[in-house]
Amino acid sequence: MKLGIVGLPNVGKSTLFNSLTKAGAESANYPFCTIDPNVGIVTVPDERLQVLADIYNSEKILPAIIEFVDIAGLVKGASKGEGLGNQFLSNIREVDAIVHVVRCFEDSNIIHVEGSVNPARDIETINLELIFSDIEILERRISKVSRGAKNDKELARELDLLERLKQHLEEGKMAKNFPADDEELNLISTYNLLTDKPVIYAANVTEEDLIDDGESNGYVKAVKEIAAKENSEVFVISAKIEQEIAEFDEEEKKMFLEDLGIKESGLEKLIKAGYRLLGLISYLTAGPKETRAWTIKEGTKAPQAAGKIHSDFERGFIRAEVVHYDHLVECGSYNGAREKGLVRLEGKEYVVQDGDVILFRFNV
Repeated sequence: MKLGIVGLPNVGKSTLFNSLTKAGAESANYPFCTIDPNVGIVTVPDERLQVLADIYNSEKILPAIIEFVDIAGLVKGASKGEGLGNQFLSNIREVDAIVHVVRCFEDSNIIHVEGSVNPARDIETINLELIFSDIEILERRISKVSRGAKNDKELARELDLLERLKQHLEEGKMAKNFPADDEELNLISTYNLLTDKPVIYAANVTEEDLIDDGESNGYVKAVKEIAAKENSEVFVISAKIEQEIAEFDEEEKKMFLEDLGIKESGLEKLIKAGYRLLGLISYLTAGPKETRAWTIKEGTKAPQAAGKIHSDFERGFIRAEVVHYDHLVECGSYNGAREKGLVRLEGKEYVVQDGDVILFRFNV
């Protein structure tokens, strides 16, 4: 999963990015690494992995990973070169979803670029910059396609689609709300438009508002109303708290959050929101060498899930030996689960479920 973080300056975006990428960097196999100044890789917390590693005496644990791309705060006119934001918009064209950090707190010490806190206005400002950036992409494509459209029916159809889509964006609407058939939607997906991507809103609040998950915060309410209309996800976070717990180990983090009366860290909330929004699940593989989590789309069949490990696994797929994590833990071992008839042999049509522990048989 690859997530791009956007927001106005001074909304807590970079604090959040720095905290999250540090917080998820506890595994020696995937230490936090800066691929370039604004990309961080974090591991997905999954308690099941340690349990399986203990059962199988695994040498190492490899969790699923998330890549975060943080870009400079966007200001009004970013798409026209104002501020630094536009230089980085291209960096988030490849992401699966956008995390839009929205300021939902008052603090006279932290200047708001617009002079006041207003989530609806701030969201609209960012959305317009993303729209303008997408229009630029479409104009380039229109220029290219129009040259051959007179003599090519396919290009003529694409040109018609591009012009309709551009007009839709010029009306201030997002690409993901554009009425299109399946064929057109497939074509639109190849343009990597920012306004075509799913959005997770991160409502950044004070420590006090985090305790009731922002229920009494009017700004959070406004963000939730906007998200509900868009079918977007929302999670409430305090970038300040995330910054404090980023240095803690797991046990200290747990105790600190419990003392505050908070169940989950911001990273855990974000991962759950991302998985829900993108329809992702994890299956597991385990053995003496390693225990590992693999992220796949919900509804993925066994051969394609096997292909996540290696293309040979998909090509030469014979069958999958499947036991659910819960059953495996109850029985205490793979052999114990097999004796109770809880290990199943599944074929090419089997749809992999979250928490399946799988051994793939293949022959190439």
